[in-house]
Amino acid sequence: MSDHTAETTHHPISTYLWIWALLFVLSAFSYMVDYFNFQSYTRWTLILIFMFLKAGFIVAIFMHMKWERLALITAILVPPVALLVLIGLMSLEADYTWLTRTIFFIEPTAPVGHH
Repeated sequence: MSDHTAETTHHPISTYLWIWALLFVLSAFSYMVDYFNFQSYTRWTLILIFMFLKAGFIVAIFMHMKWERLALITAILVPPVALLVLIGLMSLEADYTWLTRTIFFIEPTAPVGHH
């Protein structure tokens, strides 16, 4: 193994410590969302942002994806992203289907007193 190869596969411990500290800070922020009693879309948006940031740092640094080849990164990350897009499209379709069913399939009520 050459010096260059050994040098590129070694990652300093400080990188892991900085990411660990950053994950701690992001977790504290996500707990602050509950502490400050954010509600509705603000609450869920903040929770999801912090969750995706933490997951991204864990995958990139602790699972070493940052240092992998682009083909491997693409093979691992594209399928979940495609699934998320399809789930989003299905939820939009479900809303549309529910709306059309409520408009067209609900029986009108008969007026009171008419049989």
